[in-house]
Amino acid sequence: MAGFDKVVSSYEAAMAGLKDGDTVIAGGFGLCGIPEGLIKQIKAMNTKELTVVSNNCGVDDFGLGILLKDKQIKKVIASYVGENALFEQQLLSGEIDVELTPQGTLAEKMRAGGAGIPAFYTATGYGTPVAEGKDVKEFDGRPYILEESITGEFAIVKAWKADRYGNLVFRYTAMNFNPMAATAGKITVAEVEEIVEPGELEPSQIHTPGIFVNRVIKGDFEKRIERVTTRD
Repeated sequence: MAGFDKVVSSYEAAMAGLKDGDTVIAGGFGLCGIPEGLIKQIKAMNTKELTVVSNNCGVDDFGLGILLKDKQIKKVIASYVGENALFEQQLLSGEIDVELTPQGTLAEKMRAGGAGIPAFYTATGYGTPVAEGKDVKEFDGRPYILEESITGEFAIVKAWKADRYGNLVFRYTAMNFNPMAATAGKITVAEVEEIVEPGELEPSQIHTPGIFVNRVIKGDFEKRIERVTTRD
């Protein structure tokens, strides 16, 4: 079954084909459950004019934030600015286009894109700037706005385990945006902690079927904590 083997041995092979102007959908939340090595590879490739879809943009020196320093990103579709001072600075100065999207709506945009659903109605954001310029319809007397789904040339995700066929298992909070993001890319690349042989994953425990995944690479993760809070 060698033809079904999706494992690649280098980050260059994992991100082969990414080009200027592409849309990259990235799983993770802040620094949790992010494909660290794939992001570093995008930086090394110096790909420009990217549209990045993610919950937020990491921090200044880690995660998606490292793509801001050399201005590789032209637009971010995200839920919030987060702890990234450079992201905030580029947003306020107009150097980067930012489309702030309610968090649940962003997740549904990815899921709908992966499911082949071009748009959907949601009540979230009605009556706010989020709804400006969007179609409004009433259902059972309540107004809803039309939101278009999201797909991208690439989706990059972080998983706990994968088999060689690309079946993925996510762990704990990495379940955030990763399963939805994995379905929405024309090319989906999964960076994982462990690769097992086909048949070793319990079918009922698989979160993303391999049909959605094009490439798998074993990563070496730092798993940095965004903000450490302790008490005596």
